[in-house]
Amino acid sequence: MCDINREKGQKEATQPQPSDNGILPIAETAVRRPRSRAVSATVQLAQCAIFVALMAAAAYIQIPFYPVPLTFQTVVCVLAGLLLGARNGALALTAYLVMGVLGLPVFSSGGGFTYVLMPSFGYILGFVGAAFSAGLIVGKKKTLSRFLLAAAVGFAVNYAVGIVYFILIWEFYLQAAGLGAALVTYNLLYMPKDIVLCMLAAFLARRVGGALRQR
Repeated sequence: MCDINREKGQKEATQPQPSDNGILPIAETAVRRPRSRAVSATVQLAQCAIFVALMAAAAYIQIPFYPVPLTFQTVVCVLAGLLLGARNGALALTAYLVMGVLGLPVFSSGGGFTYVLMPSFGYILGFVGAAFSAGLIVGKKKTLSRFLLAAAVGFAVNYAVGIVYFILIWEFYLQAAGLGAALVTYNLLYMPKDIVLCMLAAFLARRVGGALRQR
């Protein structure tokens, strides 16, 4: 009997002993949770920063085309929504927009508040809505069909905001003639390229999205 009691005492001594009200396990859990949240927030911040940098780079990676060079910003903003989700995707594109308006040369022609009066600024506003809508539609259903639908909606939102803003600036600020021809030349002409790239972005997001969600 003495041997049995001695063995029980040794086992109990090797185990962490909570206090009478169980404070020790609760305290350990409370310490772990803030650490995991901090790590997750840091990773999300880094992912947003990457897409801000990608948007700035995409503004300067241009293919000569008449009348406006081709860029890849529409596909990058849609990809941000597909990979980062609605909230983080929109935050990344909002940060990009604010940086440009404040004067940092992250837009295709530089930056500054005067960009607001340019007909093409509507597409920069549309980047935020495109990323948000794409991420919102993908949600938790990571199927290829959902990615394709989300990319198409993101593309449509970007062009809807961009075209409406273009019309307003063209008609009421510039007061220029030939709105119909301008819509085709400066807007609709680029839609086939962007919709194809957005569909490719959906396939890419479907492949690499799992790796991001595991981090």
